Amino acid sequence: MSRIFLVDDHAIVRGGIRALLAAEPGIEVVGEASNGQELLDQLQAVSTDVVLLDINMPVLDGLATTLRLRQEFPEVRILILSMLAHERYIGQIFDAGASGYVLKSADKGEILMAIQAVAAGKQFLCSDLGLHMLRKTLAKEAPALEEAPHPGAGPVRHSALSRRETEVLQLLSEGLTTNEIAEKLFTSKRTIETHRQNILEKTQTKNTAALIKLAVTQGLLV
Repeated sequence: MSRIFLVDDHAIVRGGIRALLAAEPGIEVVGEASNGQELLDQLQAVSTDVVLLDINMPVLDGLATTLRLRQEFPEVRILILSMLAHERYIGQIFDAGASGYVLKSADKGEILMAIQAVAAGKQFLCSDLGLHMLRKTLAKEAPALEEAPHPGAGPVRHSALSRRETEVLQLLSEGLTTNEIAEKLFTSKRTIETHRQNILEKTQTKNTAALIKLAVTQGLLV
């Protein structure tokens, strides 16, 4: 059972998250606070595994709260739930000790996935943020790549990939695992692995990271 403490200065947001989590097995909301100081005042008396924390709050904001939590309650995991999508905020909050970052616009499945990952001691960054940051990085690198193209690596045409391969590529770019893609497309893990290998061969890439980088650069993702 993962014990979750909600911290957001908007009561309606806290209520919505509580309602979202209420029916989920293995998750219990153990407390609420409207700012970081209220959280710290309560946390000594409330057993908590994960704090679901906003950044913009009065009294004590998310960044200051994260720093205090790391000092005073190092065993508690911190998952940021915010509307802020700028990489500066994301870098600061991870440096301060947060384990995960999810946008408030994320769907229920991704928020639950984030909670499970952070509760298990892993780090998590929602797919929209990861893809946004990757695109910004690639946009900066594009001029250099155009000046020094890889020998024999011509542009990949959309038609080179089958419809199913294109679907698999899109899901890979969103951070889904082989098992998750197989479930989403109602097929077997082996079939997805075969599609992935075919995509790598057609695009002349060596791994998934290189594949996604190429796909973003050449506009193969929707």
